[in-house]
Amino acid sequence: MIEYRSFHNTDPPRLVKLWNECQLGRGAAIGFTTDAFETLNLSQPYFDRDGLIVACNDERVVGFVHAGFCVNEDQTALNKNQGVICAVMVHPDFRHQGIGRELIHRAEKYLEKQGATSQVAGAFELCDPFYVGMYGGTRPAGFLESDPSAGVFFQALGYEKSRVNLIYQRDLAHEKEPMDFKLAAVRRKMELAISQQPEKPTWWWVTRFGRLDTIRFLLLPKKGGPAVAGVTVLGLDLYSHKWNERAIGLTDLFVTEEERRNRYGQMLVSEVCKKMKEELVTLAEIHIVEENEAAKELIQKCGFKQIDRGIVYQKNNKNK
Repeated sequence: MIEYRSFHNTDPPRLVKLWNECQLGRGAAIGFTTDAFETLNLSQPYFDRDGLIVACNDERVVGFVHAGFCVNEDQTALNKNQGVICAVMVHPDFRHQGIGRELIHRAEKYLEKQGATSQVAGAFELCDPFYVGMYGGTRPAGFLESDPSAGVFFQALGYEKSRVNLIYQRDLAHEKEPMDFKLAAVRRKMELAISQQPEKPTWWWVTRFGRLDTIRFLLLPKKGGPAVAGVTVLGLDLYSHKWNERAIGLTDLFVTEEERRNRYGQMLVSEVCKKMKEELVTLAEIHIVEENEAAKELIQKCGFKQIDRGIVYQKNNKNK
């Protein structure tokens, strides 16, 4: 008989074992330690044991769901009006028995009890309290289409697609740098600078990216002045077993509004990829919201190719 309960302190090794046995898709890290799982998830200041619900068959953990909350507008605290189901999985031997459905039902009740008036399934930017560095690649981007059962599962439970994130990768080891002679003029005016983190990291940034190996690249005018573009590079070490690559993720890419369409973003990404290749990095990844046509064009010019999509599902309250 399946029993459901909140997280116990003895669960982490069994949760990691279940994760590795669930045959997750390309976007899920594998082979990581219990310490890594605890550091990225259970050690968060907002972790609530009642939000991590475990399904057990006797003493064996056969499934779990993990629910949390998005961040508020100034990124200083949780926004408990907006709930998110970050992860759900059931061991292959115990699927099609209603366990996943019951886990989601219990996660929804937890979020409602905490004050959530809106719920989504699939963590994404500013709504990714857990599993940064473990699922999605560069950052959580919803449930990936390379995990095909996720979409069917959530739609059967009354969820609808609400956001699509495109996953792009570039092979740094074998593919040559795309040629663009117009970048030569940009290189004469701009130079690359390095910092360890954002100038004013928010509480939200520190709780998630502060636990990973990161470096910040800025594009500065050679004649002086503020940065016209910037990007954060994340070490994706936990994916080395799954991808057989030394990979990095690019995130928090920006170009100042007044300097857009001047190829500064293209130069920044291209130069960062060159730097990473010199450090023997073999793969770079970046996520783009599907509607952001300018960002898609920029990334494709830099040699990135789309390899997956992440879907965020919105709970349709009419189906409750």
